[in-house]
Parts: sequence; structure tokens; C-alpha cells
Amino acid sequence: MHIVIRKFQPSDFEAIKTIFQDGIQEHIIPSFIFAISQPFHITLTLCFCIVGYILGGESVGLALLAGASWIGLLLYCCYEFYTGYVQLKLSTDMQDITGYYIRNPDNCFWVAEAEVNGRPLVVGMVAVEGKKLPNSNGKKYGELFRMNVSSKIRHSGVGSRLGKVVVDFCKERGFSKVTLHTSSTQKAAISLYLKMGFKLVQTHTQSESAWWIIRLIRVKILEMEKVL
Repeated sequence: MHIVIRKFQPSDFEAIKTIFQDGIQEHIIPSFIFAISQPFHITLTLCFCIVGYILGGESVGLALLAGASWIGLLLYCCYEFYTGYVQLKLSTDMQDITGYYIRNPDNCFWVAEAEVNGRPLVVGMVAVEGKKLPNSNGKKYGELFRMNVSSKIRHSGVGSRLGKVVVDFCKERGFSKVTLHTSSTQKAAISLYLKMGFKLVQTHTQSESAWWIIRLIRVKILEMEKVL
């Protein structure tokens, strides 16, 4: 399939919005499975069942309800972590992609377009923002954002091509490096970044979500960089 990578146009917005939402929210269930399978959470689930059984007068139904309530809370936390992220980004930088990315010479936003049944179809996206290095006399680096590829066309090299566009853009502008952040549940993305030459710099739990949500779902934020 012939793929063309070009700069974002306003008419692309609905397509990339769908790709962005689907690409982020597909991590809800894997994140939930990871969280509920942790030994500590398995123990807590059993404890809730036992407490429900005792307080409910040896009611099996209440025991199951207590355990299900705890499991439901974990699922809600996973849902809130990823959907909250989508809502935040759609109301900030992605609310005005042209103004935020295209009109700024140190920023850019690209889409991958394929021809399907004779019609152009947006199948991927990536963005970069130029930032100043602290205490560096004006030197800059690029931060890679919004890397998403439609599930219909994954494993076809589109992600690698989008990443290369960002790296080439940063080299042209004399940036010292490219950085990015991703979550520990995004295994395919992490593998792709490692193949592209990015290295893990640090792992932390700081995000826009409440601290207790991060704590419960056991997700970590990975900071990676590629020196140019």
C-alpha cells in the first residue's frame, strides 16, 4: 500500500481524532488485566470477598458483590487514566493543531495518508514540539507527541516512517535530541522506539491523572530520548 506522509490539514481533524482516541483507549483493557493480575490486587480482591461474606451474614452474593466492586474500581481507574488523557489533549494542543503546530517553525504535525479503494484515507499521525534546553544558551530539543497508527495498517512500517520524519525534522533545525514519554502498558510503542534508537532515560509516575489512580493501576511513565 502506498503511503504518503504530509503536513496536517484542517480537513484531517476528524480522522486523526478518531485514530487518537482509538489508539489511546485500546490500552484500557490491557492495563486493567495487568493491574488485576498483580499479587497485591488479587489478595485485596479476596479480602473484599471475605469481608463482604462476613458482614453480609455469610451471604455469597454480597461476597461476590464486594469483590466485584473492587474490580470495578480498578477498571474505572484504567478507563479514567486513558480517556482523561484523550480529553485533556483534545482540549489543549489538538484543539488548534494549525495554530499550535503548523504555524510555529519549531513545531510540526504530520499525517500518514493511504489510498484505499481509490480514496485517500488518513491512517496515522505524529507531532513534534521544539523546546529550549534549560541552562543551554538557547539550544533546543524536540519532543515527539501524538504518535498513533490506525489498527487497520499496523505492522506495515508506518510508525517507523512517522518517527523518522520527526527525527529528520529535528536534525534539520539543529536540535540536540528527540525526547518522548509513553506508558509502560504500550508495549508495541516501546519496542518501536527502541528499534528507532531511543533509550530509556527514566521511569516515573507523574502524570495529569490523580496520584491514587496511578498507584492503583500500577502504570509507569517512561521517558525516552534519542541523541542527534
